Amino acid sequence: MCRWMAYKGPSVYLEQLLFEPDHSLIHQSLSARKSEVTVNADGFGLGWYDERDEPGLYHEILPAWSDCNLKSLAKHIKSPLFFAHVRASTGTSTNRNNCHPFGYENWLFMHNGQVGGYENLRWWLDRQLPEELYPHRRGATDSEALFLMMVANGLAEQPERAIRTTLRAVYNEMQARGIDEPLRFTSVLSDGQRLWAIRYASDHHAPSLYIKTFADYLVVGSEPLELSGEGWDLIEQDTITCIEAMNYQVIPLLLS
Repeated sequence: MCRWMAYKGPSVYLEQLLFEPDHSLIHQSLSARKSEVTVNADGFGLGWYDERDEPGLYHEILPAWSDCNLKSLAKHIKSPLFFAHVRASTGTSTNRNNCHPFGYENWLFMHNGQVGGYENLRWWLDRQLPEELYPHRRGATDSEALFLMMVANGLAEQPERAIRTTLRAVYNEMQARGIDEPLRFTSVLSDGQRLWAIRYASDHHAPSLYIKTFADYLVVGSEPLELSGEGWDLIEQDTITCIEAMNYQVIPLLLS
């Protein structure tokens, strides 16, 4: 399973969160503690907002701990809202188009989890995308397909409804095809101002997701950034956490 983190607060250099904590995302890429997979070496990615509406993106197939470009970028890029993701593939190839985060217009998205029986669903998932969105389907992952389905289902207008509609449609199709493997979806999206963090699993074994509010910033991610874990709250399963400014609200994610 992948590991990821999202930051919201005053502009900071990315290295402050990616490298400096004792259980930073770079440390997690080598030694994850809350995952079945200890090492996440199938590429990494960054997404960040600055003065432009469209976020910046950087993807690489090297392990996060071994790429000198990441160290340099993190030392010089400053952002009030950024995503970072280290990947452990669930079957698709290791290339830049399959690395998270994914972007569309002003949106960022990243995911940890799986669509059970993805190879049997891939044809169906691709055909849920309208023609005008399909050119944005650059990779082969289930994650990117889910994100673009959410865009098609009205993410910009009503994010919570788009999330529910998409996950419900995918789960119903899995059931119709007799797929026994679970749908697991621990994810975060942003429009550049707000964040939506989702923790869901059809088998009630969702990947971990934690949140902590510091003095003037907030972090949500797969694992606490400190080995002590002090002050980090485990987000409940089957919920959407809506984050605006330094406040957040946890609401049920009901698919039935």
